[in-house]
Amino acid sequence: MSPQKTSPKQKQTVTQQRALQLETLDERLAKGKSLRDILPRKEQSAWQASAKRRDPIAILESGSRGRIEELIPVRYGRMLKSPFAFFRGSAAIMAADLSTTAVTGIRVQACGDCHLMNFGAYATPERNLIVDINDFDETLPAAWEWDVKRLATSFVLACRENGFKPAVAAGAAEVLGCSYREAMHEFAEMRVLDVWYSKMDLASFVKGVSEEELRKDVLNYIAKQKQKSILEYMVPKLTVAENGRRRFKDVPPYFYHSEDQRGKNFMDIAQRTFMDYKTSLSPDRQVLLDRYQLSDVAMKVVGIGSVGTYCAVLLLYGSPDDPLILQAKEARPSVLEEHAGKSKCSNHGQRIVLGQRLMQSHSDIFLGWATGAGHLKRHFYFRQLKDQKMSLMPETWTPSRASEVADVLGWVLARAHARSGDPTMIAGYLGTKDVFDQALAKFAVGYADQVERDHQLLVSAVKSGRLDAFVER
Repeated sequence: MSPQKTSPKQKQTVTQQRALQLETLDERLAKGKSLRDILPRKEQSAWQASAKRRDPIAILESGSRGRIEELIPVRYGRMLKSPFAFFRGSAAIMAADLSTTAVTGIRVQACGDCHLMNFGAYATPERNLIVDINDFDETLPAAWEWDVKRLATSFVLACRENGFKPAVAAGAAEVLGCSYREAMHEFAEMRVLDVWYSKMDLASFVKGVSEEELRKDVLNYIAKQKQKSILEYMVPKLTVAENGRRRFKDVPPYFYHSEDQRGKNFMDIAQRTFMDYKTSLSPDRQVLLDRYQLSDVAMKVVGIGSVGTYCAVLLLYGSPDDPLILQAKEARPSVLEEHAGKSKCSNHGQRIVLGQRLMQSHSDIFLGWATGAGHLKRHFYFRQLKDQKMSLMPETWTPSRASEVADVLGWVLARAHARSGDPTMIAGYLGTKDVFDQALAKFAVGYADQVERDHQLLVSAVKSGRLDAFVER
């Protein structure tokens, strides 16, 4: 007998039935809990460098290929400053190391370079100030554990740099794990849309701070940052009037007009790249940008990990007293791609933009991407240069402040992961006891030790002449 064929109507009915077979909260929690049989939570503490571990300096050298040659020594010079600075510039090394560790198999949209300096406060389109992740150059779907472990390690390193006792450093990592775990349970019980709309506004963070001095410091910092508007602060600081128009000031080697800009076709290339960027925006944002004209472009050296990549700032005007400053950053392949699979996006700027929109509660309205119109055809993503952005300034922390911030960032990271992943499965795995929290702290301390050893390898590579480093004064 030949098999019976299923009619389109029957297929539709089967699909509907499958859609209705939704699992309950308890069933999803149980599934997550069952993953402990595959990977006990205590084993999340394990860090042991593989015998086949690739030379960290070779990884750094590989990551420098394709960067602006004269800026590569600046990158190494900034990483020389301390193990924490080295850590911020060596996401590729930790990505390779994390790929050798055991994971539960639950994937989320991962930040990829999840350290505490890639969090901060900024203004939403509604002009409210919120705390969130603010760097997504390495974002890609990957294991949730990778982000949590990188963030916890950054707290240990920052605490060590401040001279805090080992118990304080480990304690901050443990608080982070506890906050992440408890927040994931919170999100597991929420409606999907409520998870999507949740955010950490700065006002709530300030109210929750138990240390009165820290609360005053944050409020003073907020007041100062709010005064730094584009028109009244950024434009006078970054530009100069010349021949009846404003242009960016040259402050080499970190803010300058490049040699390419002496060519007659540079602004034409910049304009064509800018037009390509506009096509990545929604129609209403395109209409908004149509009100502005591109006036000037300059190169800018940024961060630690991004030093040497192509980064430009664009000065636009809607009228003589209505400026807008955008940043165009080169988008290179994520350091996670080798270990978590390649991006589905053909343009890495698009990968970054889509990842950022997935993870952030509110994203910049000018966020978009483009392919450079020049012969290099580099990928870029665009955003506002600064919009009341505020950093966490770990150098000002006391031990109690480190713990306060770890508590907040654990919640923020859990919210970001819950938007794209399965918070109920993760919550089921983590459980309600502090088993994972302690394991995370142990991992972070062990991996921080590894970072310090790798930092010494960088010091030796510079001393031996293998790498050329320029140390800024």
